[in-house]
Amino acid sequence: MRQYPWQKSSYCGQGESCVHVATDADDGVKLTESGDPTGAILRTTPRVWATLVRTLKEGHCQG
Repeated sequence: MRQYPWQKSSYCGQGESCVHVATDADDGVKLTESGDPTGAILRTTPRVWATLVRTLKEGHCQG
């Protein structure tokens, strides 16, 4: 697996499940979760990532 400069979420608690975010040379956004033994990486664009973060911060999610 390629190594990215991962940044750990500031909301990560004491457990093993922490979200990590990185960018790549193509300006893509990569997400992974530390508790995932497969090392799966979710890829998205900066625009979509910004929309997700803004939506979460504004509290528009239901669940």
